[in-house]
Amino acid sequence: MALFRRRRVQRTRAGTFELNLPDQEREVLGALVKQLRELLVATTDDPSVRRLFPTAYHDDPERDREYQQLVRDELLARRLDVLTTVESTLSVDSLDEDQISAWLRALNDLRLVLGTRLDADESPVELDPEDPDAPLFAVYDYLGFLLSEVVDALSEGLPEPTEPDR
Repeated sequence: MALFRRRRVQRTRAGTFELNLPDQEREVLGALVKQLRELLVATTDDPSVRRLFPTAYHDDPERDREYQQLVRDELLARRLDVLTTVESTLSVDSLDEDQISAWLRALNDLRLVLGTRLDADESPVELDPEDPDAPLFAVYDYLGFLLSEVVDALSEGLPEPTEPDR
């Protein structure tokens, strides 16, 4: 597919990250980030965001409720900060490590929410153009592609693994 022939995210020699995103993709990402922000500000109880606020105690609802009361506001604040970083860097062509890390977290959150709404798993989906969810599955796949690009760019700076001592 011609759309994905060019790398979207690359580490530069200076240690920054070059974004090679066409304007249309930046617009889509901006709209998705805005929608996720609106959803999170409205409620963290929507079923589509449940994976962003995971259950800590599956067998003890009371303990889990207490846990959620303790951490939910902090998790929400962190997620909103990440979205702010992405929104403020959507138009730039270069990101530093903190900014690309925010992009990584935001893309992952977007993909989790959309995947939950679509009840998607990691098995490949044959898109039927007549399916009303086909555009959403295409966005889901795109987010996975872009997330992979960010992970690849970040991993380019990691040292080569060494053999463990025996």
